[in-house]
Amino acid sequence: MASATRTFARAGAAFKSTPFRSATRTALSAPRQAFRQQSRRGYASEGPAKSSFPLSIGVAALAVAGGAGYYFISQGNGSLLSGSAKETAGLFTPTFDDYQKVYNEIAERLEEKDDYDDGSYGPVLVRLAWHCSGTFDKETGTGGSNGATMRFAPEGDHGANAGLVAARDFLAPVKAKHPWISYSDLWILAGICAIQEMQGPVIPFRPGRQDKDAAACTPDGRLPDASQGNKHLRAIFGRMGFNDQEIVALSGAHALGRCHTDRSGFEGPWTFSPTVVTNDYYKLLLNEKWNWKKWNGPKQYEDKTTKSLMMLPTDMALVSDKSFRSYVEKYANDESLFMKDFANVITKLFELGVPFAETTEQAPMKFKPTA
Repeated sequence: MASATRTFARAGAAFKSTPFRSATRTALSAPRQAFRQQSRRGYASEGPAKSSFPLSIGVAALAVAGGAGYYFISQGNGSLLSGSAKETAGLFTPTFDDYQKVYNEIAERLEEKDDYDDGSYGPVLVRLAWHCSGTFDKETGTGGSNGATMRFAPEGDHGANAGLVAARDFLAPVKAKHPWISYSDLWILAGICAIQEMQGPVIPFRPGRQDKDAAACTPDGRLPDASQGNKHLRAIFGRMGFNDQEIVALSGAHALGRCHTDRSGFEGPWTFSPTVVTNDYYKLLLNEKWNWKKWNGPKQYEDKTTKSLMMLPTDMALVSDKSFRSYVEKYANDESLFMKDFANVITKLFELGVPFAETTEQAPMKFKPTA
């Protein structure tokens, strides 16, 4: 079934590379709905979550001999000795298998809980991982995924984090069942699981994040403002240490999810398949014609062909800026290159500001997707 889902997604991408018609969208949505009914796995867009720079991620179980779960590791499989090894449950030292169990449980909940945008909590889990990481400041060393300070006000109430309570609530039962894992590691592991289960690249994971209290909350304004242009993008991402190529690669996450008027104020999905990781975002930026949307909301673009898709001012800055556009063109023409670069840059994002134990010799964990 998983291979059938991937085939559907890739077939849809081939259709969408030509002028995007409403009929195409209808034809693609019907088989996706049929598959969801058969497999009980549905992945949706951003969901009850939204922000100023929304990032919003089908699948059947893959039986593994011996019941050890779905995983592989790049080198070895010994015990973990890194930062979150001795968490809240006394001196319990989790092994790779323990983290694999957490991954599997998140994947199972993604399969069972389809009461979110487009049938999946996947995109909003990616958005949670993105937003807790994207607060990093390389000059002060503050922010980043180490701390999970979005649990507290005021950070949890920042406009950019509107709606992310849905993702945190989705993960609450997992945390309750595995109290040894920090919220910081759990949120990143959930983002990785969502990306992989939505047919994205394998993302390496290193544990070691430690939770902090409300005193470590970051100030508002560190996440991108979708109404801005290229200078703003370079300022925000430059503060984290990203270059032009990495900015464009990270923006490819907009293949997932949708915006909501009750969160960022914007409305609509970026692509026709908002629960599958593809390079369609770049293809649409280049090949579709975009006009200003006529409505009472904030300035955003809509596609001329179907008027059902949207792009934000920050998205359009990627094609109006010569340097950014060169990478948009590369990723639109080479999905494999995008997947490789996206995996590298999202890993960098997820590890910003994390003081991994220097004594850790263990290779990063890589979980085998069930899709």
